Amino acid sequence: MNKIDFHIHTVSTVSDSRFDFSLDTLSRYVTEAQLHAIAITNHDLFNLEQFETIESELNIKVFPGIEINLEKGHLLLISENNNLADFKTKADQVSAKIRNVHDCITVEELEEIYVDLGQYLLIPHYDKKPSLPPNIIEHLSEYIVAGEVSSPKKFIYAAKDDSRLTPVLFSDARMKEGKSKFPPRQTYIDCGDLTLDAIKQCLAQGKVALSENEGNKLYQIFDDGQMMSTGLNVLLGARSSGKTHTLDRLNRESGNAKYIRQFDLVQQDDAASSKAFESDVKTKRSEYSEDYLAGFRSVVDDVIKIDLNENQRKVDAYVDSLLKSATHADRLDAYANAALFNEAKYQEGDDMNLTKLIASVINVIENIDYRETIEKHIDLSAMKTLVLDLIQQLRDKAQQRKKKKFVNSLVKNIKEKLNMRTSAVAVEDIDFYAIAMDEKKVARFNEIINFLKVDKVINEEPVQGFTVVTKKQPFANATEAKKVIKASYSLTEAFKEYNSPYNYLRALLDIGVLPNTEIYKLFICINNEVLNREGMLVSGGERSEFRLLQTIKDAQSYDILLIDEPESSFDNGFLNSDVNQIIREISNTMPVVVVTHNNTVGASIGADYLLYASKEVENENTVHRLYSGYPTDSKLQSVDGRFKSNYTIMMDSLEAGEYSYNQRGKGYETIKNR
Repeated sequence: MNKIDFHIHTVSTVSDSRFDFSLDTLSRYVTEAQLHAIAITNHDLFNLEQFETIESELNIKVFPGIEINLEKGHLLLISENNNLADFKTKADQVSAKIRNVHDCITVEELEEIYVDLGQYLLIPHYDKKPSLPPNIIEHLSEYIVAGEVSSPKKFIYAAKDDSRLTPVLFSDARMKEGKSKFPPRQTYIDCGDLTLDAIKQCLAQGKVALSENEGNKLYQIFDDGQMMSTGLNVLLGARSSGKTHTLDRLNRESGNAKYIRQFDLVQQDDAASSKAFESDVKTKRSEYSEDYLAGFRSVVDDVIKIDLNENQRKVDAYVDSLLKSATHADRLDAYANAALFNEAKYQEGDDMNLTKLIASVINVIENIDYRETIEKHIDLSAMKTLVLDLIQQLRDKAQQRKKKKFVNSLVKNIKEKLNMRTSAVAVEDIDFYAIAMDEKKVARFNEIINFLKVDKVINEEPVQGFTVVTKKQPFANATEAKKVIKASYSLTEAFKEYNSPYNYLRALLDIGVLPNTEIYKLFICINNEVLNREGMLVSGGERSEFRLLQTIKDAQSYDILLIDEPESSFDNGFLNSDVNQIIREISNTMPVVVVTHNNTVGASIGADYLLYASKEVENENTVHRLYSGYPTDSKLQSVDGRFKSNYTIMMDSLEAGEYSYNQRGKGYETIKNR
């Protein structure tokens, strides 16, 4: 197995913070990380003189490369170490196009510059920001054999999925003056010759791993070579032995860690904890609430545009003009008798419904997930004909609307000139259909609100023995409504109209400072309650249990989960039945580290790997060491080659010593036999 890092920076560019390159730093990194091959991949440039110096000083394979800002993503392009002058010339063409941090080249420009992309190794940012867009990866798929990821979790995920690119994990490090620690992000490849073609073939076959001898079961966590499982790790040790220090270091160096510190979730002040708990539950369920109210929001957005008072004014103006016109019929003259004097405007309308229909048909045609089911019931060729017909109708309607708008403009101008030349009274224009529709919409709006106000459970979600119940109900008062949008202004006057939905809507609009996008939230109160196994509201202690389970569950969006002594806050029954189960489940998808002194967690959880923090005195100096190994190993080993008995560690860390363990066992046996 060869250990490689093909993402190293040695020149500060517009895409970097300022740093000064140190050849000594690079040399130390190569030696300490025990690398067999590296690639120099600076942002959008290749420094030939520097590269030749690096190559002459290092005793490993060094490949020339460049990290290109391509289509707003990043692409590593690496060449065999020959014809460096040609590689420099092509890199300079990239440099000429990238002058600012937001500049990038197109895939067409990439192909124009490098011509034969098959002679290079192309590695895009894959599950790492800024990732290369999927369509560009697809376009370049003939030349791409691997994708760079940002964490061991993402490496494992990609390695298990045959449909994804072969993952590689690289340091992306700046070799700057004074750098003392290096990220433990490298990849092992099962490759004999370290030629570019051999490496490309190795990556194409997925022959990669996080560790030399343990495949993807272990990975390096610190620059001293310390390893850890990609699954579940239990960290043991006496008080002040360095366990928390180890977690803190993992938290700092992992980049995207979820760290549940000791006592973090324990209820301290009942009132404050209750308030924080409710807020936390509400925040985590806000997405469901938004989805539930999404349809209602569009109704509110439509009704906001309706002003019944203004409609009534238009009707009154129409009736008044009609009466005046009849009263002054004797004033009719040639201008008043003109056909256009009382002509009504064309109703221009809109294409909203037709546009939505076209979008729906296109969605059916393009749907991949349910293509087989769709084709069982619908002829897609007929659907394509339908969508073309609808698009043509949309174009025709758009053309008709333009004509109506033009005619309406002419009629308006002519009517204004006729009015200037006669003393007859013109009848006001009015769209009775639109006004009647507004009345219907408001009536329907009131019905919808009154229906939504009825108390009802709208969702129940089980969470490890608890149940999160989501209910809808009316607001009790203005203060309750105000909390929903966190407003700093009063809703009291508007809330007086709460039982008359449309009037309430107009009162909210009259406030003036309330954003229209927030108004839909002020009609229905959506509450979340957490119930225990007996269907009762959770107690203070149960709130802490639920928060722990929820926090562990939410950790799936992170790259590593760190938990410090959960037994300090929870009883053994809860730990064994609920916490152990969910930790085991999540460790199937990401690395987890649990610090514990408790045998319910430490011994019963079924760890994949053990870490033991030890404080030792050597030559009157205190030294902190980590020992590690599999739970079945007789001895755990430190990175500097020292050993400790696994049995002794387990007895001392989890059982208060062998004597206490045996005495307890005798006591339990005595009780059992009576």
